[in-house]
Amino acid sequence: MDTLTVDWAEVGNLSRNNTLEMEQLTDAAYYILLSLLVPRHGYGIMSYIEKLTNGEVAIGPATAYTLIKKLLDNGSIVLTGDDSQERRKTYAITDKGKQLVSNEIERRKRMAEHGDQARISAKEEHDNG
Repeated sequence: MDTLTVDWAEVGNLSRNNTLEMEQLTDAAYYILLSLLVPRHGYGIMSYIEKLTNGEVAIGPATAYTLIKKLLDNGSIVLTGDDSQERRKTYAITDKGKQLVSNEIERRKRMAEHGDQARISAKEEHDNG
C-alpha cells in the first residue's frame, strides 16, 4: 500500500493559490477539516487522519500546525475550551468549515465521475478506432 505524506510543497501551494479563499481545499486541509467534525487536539487530528485513510495519508506536525493556523485565521475552525489549564489545544470546525467540507466532497465526487467518464470514453475510442 502506498502512503501519501503531505509536505511543505502542498502547504506552499495553499498559500500561493489562496485555495481556501477559492473554496478548493488541498488534500491536507480537506482531511484536517474532516477530522474536526469532532473536536480534537493536534495529535488527535493526525492520528485520526491516518486511521481514517488506513495509513494512506500521513500528515506531519509541521504541515498540520501550519494548516491549523491558516484554518483558524480564515474562520474554518476555532480553538475550543479553556486552554489556559490544558497543555493540548483542542480545535473544532465552524459552520464555514462544514460548508467548505460539504462543497469539497461534492467537488471531489464530480472529479471522480469525470475520471470514470474519461476512462469509458477512452476505452470506446480505442475499441472503435
